[in-house]
Amino acid sequence: MKENKLIKEIQPKSETFKLIQKYVLNKYTITVCLFLIWMVFFDKTSFLVINELNGEIDKYEEQLQYYKTEYEKNDAFYKKLMNNKSEKEKYARENYFMKKPNEEIFILVVDSTKVAKK
Repeated sequence: MKENKLIKEIQPKSETFKLIQKYVLNKYTITVCLFLIWMVFFDKTSFLVINELNGEIDKYEEQLQYYKTEYEKNDAFYKKLMNNKSEKEKYARENYFMKKPNEEIFILVVDSTKVAKK
């Protein structure tokens, strides 16, 4: 009687071990697991490298969007400047200190040390 109980207790363990040996310790299963580990961590096109490169792509796409909006702003300003003579004159006077004939321009420079003390 005692032996039957022991055999019944041991038997399920041996069946589970056989199942583990059959499926988990199979050479193909081990090979596939090793291959997946290699592809995720060690290969030069691994998941980690691809994830890092995708992050860089996102960063560059944001930069591209920024530069597109800046280009559109500058293009609109250029068209406005080229089509309007008074706008062109105003821009030249403000940025390049150009003047009309018989006109004097005074450039006032503020002393930064006095401004900082106040």
